[in-house]
Amino acid sequence: MSLVTRRGLFVAGAGGLLAGCDAVGRNPTAKSILMKDSDFHYRLQRLIGGGHSLAREFRPEQRSPVFRVNGTANPNTQDYNAHVANRFAEWRLRFDGLVRRPLSVSLAQLQQMPQRAQITRHDCVEGWSAIGKWQGPRLATLVDAAQLLPSARFLVFHCADSINGRPYYESIDLVDALHPQTLLAWALNDKPLNVGHGAPLRLRVERQLGYKQAKYIMRIQATDSLAGFGDGNGGYWEDASGYEWYAGI
Repeated sequence: MSLVTRRGLFVAGAGGLLAGCDAVGRNPTAKSILMKDSDFHYRLQRLIGGGHSLAREFRPEQRSPVFRVNGTANPNTQDYNAHVANRFAEWRLRFDGLVRRPLSVSLAQLQQMPQRAQITRHDCVEGWSAIGKWQGPRLATLVDAAQLLPSARFLVFHCADSINGRPYYESIDLVDALHPQTLLAWALNDKPLNVGHGAPLRLRVERQLGYKQAKYIMRIQATDSLAGFGDGNGGYWEDASGYEWYAGI
């Protein structure tokens, strides 16, 4: 099966499952069924694509003229607004949890690391897509620097925004964390991220749907289980609306 065909298959499957997610998330029985299907989806994706298949990349002229904002448009907290006011000069990314070397990294330090730029398509669960150029260090670079403990299985991304009073977070496994196209992006279309697109830093895990692309990242935590975060489903939308934890496409 070609990459494009496989991508289309998983977008269609995820779209069918997520079309009624708000109602599903409020129904414990339906949510249980959805999460079982999510586990099957995860295993199937790994079986077909392993951990190494690449998302399609595009030419510069194929970029979308407008790249829509998804999710929160502005955390609008006192701390975040202070970071915006001083252009994130005092902002630090923490990387801790099950690591040997906890990190505290400035935006300037992230920009000085080896960089990757890629032009990829963002597929939103709301039904729209956009193609843009992302730039930043590979997440694997920080994983290597932090030296994960053998028990670490997941990375949890803690973000500056909240929705309906619940802190926003997301998570991925180490297969996606170490994938060559998984970035900590600080630039979109050759410009630093603006507030709407997640300044100063957002996750780009290109083989998953848009809600997995966490924005406003403040902390990355290595863990052996997702049970202790939120409602234990691996992310804000997974907890609040029953979205699949693994949103592979």
